[in-house]
Amino acid sequence: MDALSASLNTFLVRLGMNPETVPHETVHYMEHLLRLLDAADEQALTDYYGLFGAQRRSLGEIAQSRSLSPEDMMALIDNCVRRLAVTPEWQVIREGMGSARR
Repeated sequence: MDALSASLNTFLVRLGMNPETVPHETVHYMEHLLRLLDAADEQALTDYYGLFGAQRRSLGEIAQSRSLSPEDMMALIDNCVRRLAVTPEWQVIREGMGSARR
């Protein structure tokens, strides 16, 4: 996983596990960022990371619902994260989080 994808992955894990640590405005921006994906891929990421109050689902459950192997589902999730990580929108969100910590 490249550095951009890794930073988004780390953020999504944090957002899913500790949403109270993420400013409301950033959560709102992330909801919009995920809408750049098609609906099925957006749902897969939401379920995998447990975003926005969704119950976190296992990779196997998500894969089964899409008639994919767990390996193919993970590759699809990784691809979605990469597609979002390279967007200007994610760069703005990421930079905004960095400046908020200073």
